[in-house]
Amino acid sequence: MKQTKPRLIDQYNRTLNYLRISITDRCNLNCIYCTPRHGIPKLNHEDILRYEEILRLAGIAVRLGVDKIRLTGGEPLVRKGVYEFIPKLTALPGLKEVSLTTNGIYLKENLERIKAAGINRINVSLDTMNRGTYRKITGYDGFPQVWEGIEWARVLGFDPIKINIVPLKGINDSEFLDFARLSLEHPYHIRFIEHMPLGTVGPEVQTNYIPNSKIKAQISRLGELIPVPRTKYDGPAARFRLEGAAGEIGFISPLTDHFCKTCNRLRLTAEGHLRPCLLSDKDEDLKNPMRNGASDQELELIFLNTVFKKPRSHHLDSLEPTPSSQMSSIGG
Repeated sequence: MKQTKPRLIDQYNRTLNYLRISITDRCNLNCIYCTPRHGIPKLNHEDILRYEEILRLAGIAVRLGVDKIRLTGGEPLVRKGVYEFIPKLTALPGLKEVSLTTNGIYLKENLERIKAAGINRINVSLDTMNRGTYRKITGYDGFPQVWEGIEWARVLGFDPIKINIVPLKGINDSEFLDFARLSLEHPYHIRFIEHMPLGTVGPEVQTNYIPNSKIKAQISRLGELIPVPRTKYDGPAARFRLEGAAGEIGFISPLTDHFCKTCNRLRLTAEGHLRPCLLSDKDEDLKNPMRNGASDQELELIFLNTVFKKPRSHHLDSLEPTPSSQMSSIGG
């Protein structure tokens, strides 16, 4: 499979070379900012893309110019057969990077298989380093095994290891300096991600949003935040490093510092919909045309049409309704 000249260029001249693939809507946690406590209906097994279908669509995406893929969920490591699927994905010619986002519960026991499959870059969602707070946020007493997984990933040479934190007022806001200090001694990339109002969440997080500007000001007490030069494969994070730090600190601010003008992402949901913007419910169905016999050329056209419909920016700061889709089904 030979990658051709990038063709996924939208009407605002943004080249989309990054595809996030949600391989399941299932998760073994119940985080308060992701799923309501009463839960949400899960997709039927037959409604979720099969691995061979994901590989076919990923191959088409690569031919159209995608060279970076991130596997997400739900929690991707709960899906049966994932460790047999990943090597097939990383082997796609023309694909330069495959990374993984995980909640870390199953990380430590499977890191060798993940690395052998061709993944060296991981993001771990960890909103607190306090065991009790972790249980409050996730509904599960799993902090020790997540932290052991992160430390073992460092020993095994995963790089970078990104730790994603969703700041929540009154829940984890006393820990931001502790997370920042982690970057002083360890090569972790600490990422503060503003909470995004998607789907239905519990009342405990609806009013607990914290802008990253406040967190950045707080962390600046530890010393000057020195900007880190951007690279080709950087995401939307504004990256910084404290002087002499082994790691770095990043801020992803979709509400207070839009990065829409440089967005290079598409998302393939677990049920096979191609989504041009995380913060919009508009998407295009790939699964049903594929299962009804669509050719690769016909599926390519769906990719191209979806890219053309990518909005200039999201509208979370307007009077338009917020997206109704749950984060667990989109993949973040």
